[in-house]
Amino acid sequence: MTFRPCSRVACLEPSVATLTFDYAESLAVLGPLSGRKEPHSFDLCSRHAERTSAPQGWQLMRHRLLTEERDTAG
Repeated sequence: MTFRPCSRVACLEPSVATLTFDYAESLAVLGPLSGRKEPHSFDLCSRHAERTSAPQGWQLMRHRLLTEERDTAG
């Protein structure tokens, strides 16, 4: 997988998570970095992924990230 920077403006940290939206269900899903860049998703670094919240009235579903598994394994 090639380096993909965080989607947040002026953040050059590497992405570790992908944020997608299901507008019909008012659901935001934050999970591990997708295998490829998708035009309607947002790749986030660990700092921005941790601070992400859903829009008002929406639900945020968080899937465990690979970086979190490494932190708890050691």
